[in-house]
Amino acid sequence: MADLRLPNLNLVIVSGRLVADPELRYTPKGTAVCSFRIAVSRYYRDREASGFKEETSFFNIVVWDRMAEMAGERLRKGSAVLIEGTLKSRSYETQDGSRRYVVEIVSRRLQFLDKAPTPGPGEASTETGSGDSDNSEGEGDPFAS
Repeated sequence: MADLRLPNLNLVIVSGRLVADPELRYTPKGTAVCSFRIAVSRYYRDREASGFKEETSFFNIVVWDRMAEMAGERLRKGSAVLIEGTLKSRSYETQDGSRRYVVEIVSRRLQFLDKAPTPGPGEASTETGSGDSDNSEGEGDPFAS
């Protein structure tokens, strides 16, 4: 057993819809960070009820840098997204002094699945809906109020 070498793998790919509008903020150093929650549904066959059932899970997503700014501009409650990222666990202390632990997905790639809004006359079109964002410097708590 001592010779067993585990691969260093931390990759998550999920698609879902935002459950609320995203929150775009900036760190003290000026780095954009956008946080939001998505609902991801899974359908499975229920052998006892002889039909399909739906199971929904909710995940916190954190997006950094330019992709965070684009997410803050384009995404709204109900927007469909595809996220590729890594799992990150952290803890923080609440105002009443209790310790909270969270696991979130830090996005490396974000793809907007909804059609981009068409720009009006005289407006510039927005960029495409995917890009890399690899800033996980962990400044502050993106979900803290």
